[in-house]
Order: sequence, then C-alpha cells, then structure tokens
Amino acid sequence: MRILLFLATNLAVIVLASMTFRLLGFEGLLQNNGVDLNLTALLVFCALLGFGGSLISLLLSKRIAKWSTRASVIEQPRNETERWLVETVGRLAKKAEIGMPEVAIFPSTEPNAFATGANRNSALVAVSVGLLQNMQADEVEAVLGHEIGHVANGDMVTLTLIQGVVNTFVLFLARIAGFFVDRVLMKNEQGFGIGYWITTIVAEIVLGLLASAIVMWFSRHREFRADAAGASLAGRHKMISALESLKRAQGLPSTLPDTLVAFGISSGMRQGLRAMFSSHPPLETRIAALKAMV
Repeated sequence: MRILLFLATNLAVIVLASMTFRLLGFEGLLQNNGVDLNLTALLVFCALLGFGGSLISLLLSKRIAKWSTRASVIEQPRNETERWLVETVGRLAKKAEIGMPEVAIFPSTEPNAFATGANRNSALVAVSVGLLQNMQADEVEAVLGHEIGHVANGDMVTLTLIQGVVNTFVLFLARIAGFFVDRVLMKNEQGFGIGYWITTIVAEIVLGLLASAIVMWFSRHREFRADAAGASLAGRHKMISALESLKRAQGLPSTLPDTLVAFGISSGMRQGLRAMFSSHPPLETRIAALKAMV
C-alpha cells in the first residue's frame, strides 16, 4: 500500500502540474519568447531526481542511523536494563499491531530517542544512554510508545512523500526561473548561458529554504500524533511526565545527526523565524495538548 501511495503521489504531482501549466498557457508564453522547453519532460526529470533522492534516503535510513549515531543493536540482552528495553518495545509494538522493531542504544548523555526504517514491520527504535540514566522507567516507556507511534503512523514513509514532492517543485521551478532569465531576459539563443546557471543555483537555495519550512511544519504536526500514540500505548500521565522530564533537561545541545533530528524527541525553545524551521513544537504546547485530551 505504501509503495502504491508513493507511486500514485509521484504520478499525481506530474499530471497535476503539467495540466496546470498548460491551462495557464505558460508553455505558449515561453515559446513566444523563443524558449523551446518541454515542461512535461522537465517535470518528469525533476520528479525522478526529487523522489529518487528521498526514496534512497528512506531505504538506507536504518543503516545510516546506526552508523551516524554509533547505535548498538541489542541482539541478545546482556543485562536487566537491555532485557526490559527489548521486552517493553516488543509489548508496545504488539499493542500497536506492528512487527517487532530492532532495538538499539546509542552513546549520548542527552535524553533522546528516535525511530526510523522504510517498513513499519521492520523498523529501528533507538534510545540514548542518557535517556536510560536520567528518566524513570515509566517515562522511558512513554518515550518508546512515542517512537512506536511514529512507526505505526507510517511517519517515515509519509515524510519521504512530502520531501519528494517539495524536492520536485524546487528543482522544477528553479530550472523554469533559470530558463526564463537566460532566454527571455538575457536573450541567450543557444545552450545554457551564465544567467541560467546562476539563477538556477540561487532559486534552488531560496526555494529550498521555503520547502524546508513546509517539511518542518509537517514534522511538528505529526509530533502531536506520536504523543497521542505514546499516551494511548503507555498511558497519558506517563507521556506527560516524560515530556516534563525532557523540559527540565531542555537546553542541552542535540547530538542527533541532522537526518534524524525530525525523529528524535528533544525540543528546544524556538522563536520567530527559527520556529518555522523547528522539527518539534515547544514542549509546553505538546504537554498542553496531552492534558487537553479527552
């Protein structure tokens, strides 16, 4: 179902954008100005690049996560803590009706955790040493429930789809802008001139920043769903207690790589424009949302 959704979304983006540009007469405008540009072919090319990069990232997510965080997968529990961790993840996964994820611990003094993987029945859930050392068992259980919630909600796949869509439009619109400047404004009639290359690079940077804000908005939205899942799986009071514990530890620099920050649990304070590019809502907002749950 997720593969079909991925392909259907990809195709829908191509068809919708192609029809929109044709209805607006954009191709005719370009042709009248001497720009021989096949928008459909360009859109297909950009979609292959945009979705291809996101898909490859998703397929390699577990391997990259283990390498970048130096996470050690628990193959056979060596002590009571590891045994409790594996058993708790197994119990929560069964309750959420997903396959048993790999369970790992990564070396970081910061209380944090993340979940990743291309398949909800073959995911990875990892917690930091700092989380196990600085939180009560009930709070750790709630954090694990939160991460299991990400997996059960299919957040990794959904984020890949969102990222693929925005990647496609960033690449596509940047090249449209480059063609327009090069052919219409600078009147270059052959090949790609300097105007195309400079405009494309600048447009990719500007549009990429705007696209990041869209992706981060979605990331913040799904945190509320994962919190709700954690409350359902482990108990609302445990989830609230876990977030309050994180709030007390707030201010510590994150040790998660950028590619995994969106799937972590820590959330520092963000204000102004920085709030637009934050992967998590403020902890106060998340706690208030849980307390307001009926």
